[in-house]
Amino acid sequence: MVWTPEQTGAFLDFVSEDRLYAMWHLIAFRGLRRGEACGQPWSETNLDRHSLTVTGQLVQDGWEVEASEPKTDSGFRVVALDDDTVHVLKRHREQQEADRAEWGSAWVNTGLVFPQEDGSWLHPGKVTDLFERLVTASGLPPIPLRDLRHGAATLMLAADIDIKIVSDTPGHSDTRITRDIYQSVLPHVGKSAAEATAKLVPLQRKAEQEAQVRQAAEEAKKAAKAKAKRKKKAKAKKAAKKG
Repeated sequence: MVWTPEQTGAFLDFVSEDRLYAMWHLIAFRGLRRGEACGQPWSETNLDRHSLTVTGQLVQDGWEVEASEPKTDSGFRVVALDDDTVHVLKRHREQQEADRAEWGSAWVNTGLVFPQEDGSWLHPGKVTDLFERLVTASGLPPIPLRDLRHGAATLMLAADIDIKIVSDTPGHSDTRITRDIYQSVLPHVGKSAAEATAKLVPLQRKAEQEAQVRQAAEEAKKAAKAKAKRKKKAKAKKAAKKG
């Protein structure tokens, strides 16, 4: 089962204050696998260029965790990031810097985007457990974490994204040159695909931000009109005195 866009938006709104919100957001929109998200380093995450490169993952063997290459050859890929996802990741990075300062010398510098609170590896099994608890608390139809990832491809198809982009983004392609191909389309098609997909899911947070921008613009417009009116009135009054 894959959630509808409305259900995905409801879940993301529900978990907006969760420490791992950026991970849920990234999986939902860009289709990263659980292990890929857990193993994604900042060194391969270029927010200025709106992209991240998947080069590894954390895998679970029993309850032990180890770093490895992506699950398939097509797992090596460049993933385009829309503006909102970049904003979410920047906020997440700021919080991580605050965590680093709080932990001080006890901080474990793994360089990962999604570590535990102390910077150490985040266990993939714990990610799944947390996701299931959050879904239950949200009251939404239960789905496994992998279906949140699968939903990203569904959203892109619903947004009328080219099938090649849909295949490449979550690493579904069976070609070894996925990264080279994706790098060639990333500056143009990839960014557009990311933006179109992000706009498909209604998020209360985004709606509120847009409403605030509209309200601020309207207030600025009213203030400008009032100022012009006062200036015109003062000018007329001054002219009347001279007369």
